[in-house]
Amino acid sequence: MPGLYLEEFIVGQVIKHPLRKTVTESDNMLFSVMTLNTQPLHIDFEAAAQSEWGKPLVNSLFTLGLMIGISVNDTTVGTIVANLGMTETVFPHPVFHGDTISVETEIKSVRESKSKDDRGIVEMEHRAFNQNGVLVARCLRQTMVKKKGA
Repeated sequence: MPGLYLEEFIVGQVIKHPLRKTVTESDNMLFSVMTLNTQPLHIDFEAAAQSEWGKPLVNSLFTLGLMIGISVNDTTVGTIVANLGMTETVFPHPVFHGDTISVETEIKSVRESKSKDDRGIVEMEHRAFNQNGVLVARCLRQTMVKKKGA
C-alpha cells in the first residue's frame, strides 16, 4: 500500500490505522537490551514488582516507535523524504506486556517546501491507545514528503 503524496494529505483528516499490535514481554526486553536501556522498571521483574505499577513497564521509546511504525503504511510508505522531527511527545499512561496498541493519526498542517518544489512538509499528530481506549502516547511528527509526479 503506497503512502500519501503531499497533495493527498488534508488538514483535519483523521486516519484510523487498521494494524494493531499486542506488545509482548519479548518485545520490551529485546528493545531495552538492544538500546542498552538498563532501567530496572523495564527489565527487572523483581524491581518492577516493588514499583507503584507492580510489574514491568514497556519502554516508552518502543511505544513511540510502534506508534509511528503502525502509521506508516497509511501515510508515508514510499513517499517520505525524511522525518524532520517529533515534538510534544507524551506518554500519559504506561504500556504493559499484553496491551494491544491501536493508533490514529490526525493531519495538523500541510505546506509546500520553500526551497524545493518537488516536496512539502506535513505535520501529523499520532495517538496510540491501549485495548481499553486509554491514550498511552501522543506526538506531533513533522515529515517531508514527495509531491505527485516528483
